[in-house]
Amino acid sequence: MDPGPPAPITQAGFWFDPSCPWAWLASRWALNVEQVRPVRFRWHVMSLAVLNEGRDLSPQYAQTIKRAWGPVRICIAAAQQHGDEVLLPLYTALGRRRHLEKAEWNAETFGSALAEVGLPADLADAATAGELDEALRASHHDGMDRVGMDVGTPVIAVGDTAFFGPVVTPAPKGEAAGRLWDGVLLVAGTPGFYELKRTRDRGPVFD
Repeated sequence: MDPGPPAPITQAGFWFDPSCPWAWLASRWALNVEQVRPVRFRWHVMSLAVLNEGRDLSPQYAQTIKRAWGPVRICIAAAQQHGDEVLLPLYTALGRRRHLEKAEWNAETFGSALAEVGLPADLADAATAGELDEALRASHHDGMDRVGMDVGTPVIAVGDTAFFGPVVTPAPKGEAAGRLWDGVLLVAGTPGFYELKRTRDRGPVFD
């Protein structure tokens, strides 16, 4: 039987901060979705540091947020100099070190991630380059303005539909990833639908 023409490819945007373990899990889910659904993600940077500016944070989280400036600045610099197509491999290299290998955000981590994806070592200097923050904020707001500022990372946008999340662990694989994608699009695309949530009873599971 003739299967007919292939389904058209749906373009989706994914806004991430490399520091967030939940965004990391959602990104790995998104890559599985691409294997079982006609969807292709474009990768964009958002910033937990920008999101939390002016908020009353615990001292411990404030230090975490302070360190979070570095990797997002590096991602912005890499995209500016080498194109948006470097964002996914760079995110993967940074995220694996941070979330699987438990590396700290420091010059050694940045340098090894850049080397892995064939990017210049001097991009690590962007971690402290405040002049990149205008571009970082623009990328951040491109995602956040679609969903509002009372959410976090990741943000996913498909056409006129945008949503925060999903927050899921471990990252679904195969057809399970596709079914979650189908369901997320269904609820997020329902007019007047805003939230579906339950208490997390375990932390991120990286497998």
